[in-house]
Amino acid sequence: MTYVVIPAKGFEGAKQRLSALLQPHERARLARATLTDTLTACGQARGLDGVGVVTCDAAPAEVAESLGADVLWEPMAQGHAPAVTFGVGICMQRGVTSMLTMPGDIPLLTAADVEAMARLPDPPVPVVLAPNRDELGTNALLLTPPDCLPFSFGHDSFKRHLQLAAERQLAVDIRRLPRLALDIDEPEDLALFASYQIPCHSFQVLADLGILDRLASLSTHLKHE
Repeated sequence: MTYVVIPAKGFEGAKQRLSALLQPHERARLARATLTDTLTACGQARGLDGVGVVTCDAAPAEVAESLGADVLWEPMAQGHAPAVTFGVGICMQRGVTSMLTMPGDIPLLTAADVEAMARLPDPPVPVVLAPNRDELGTNALLLTPPDCLPFSFGHDSFKRHLQLAAERQLAVDIRRLPRLALDIDEPEDLALFASYQIPCHSFQVLADLGILDRLASLSTHLKHE
């Protein structure tokens, strides 16, 4: 059994690192759209035994339910690592043998990416890691069993997860998937995403809110730095 766990906090106050570029209501709409795109890809992927969204907020729960995902209600918002750890506990209770976790803000994600990440190595390897685009963060983890590795998300988490695996003498398979590697944290991430012009909920939000012009100016500025 391979089960996907996605932590999702409330949309209000989300994406604080985009506050120089986006207003609060724009960040909320973008957070909803990126979660929708991520869950849509997971829902279309073959070979999974389910998708669960860990949250204590009604808005992400509504999105999850509308797309056929389970809502894994955590008692309170405690951050990314505690939310994923909460998901691990549920997986262990349900007898899940492998857990895939990723953030809910990967708008370019496709079903093929999810299937590529969820595919178990042959021969078996307990830890499969996928870094973000600068290889400082961890954008996906496939763990067999789900509780084989503690979590240490945040800046430079990719290196820390490799170290944690080494300390436990766990073999690691690294998978670099370009679409999965682009999560939306900084304005530069958003500008890069927009440059692909791939139709999805997140791109449509940028278009509807007139954010694409702002991002075009940012891209021009970055090219001249």
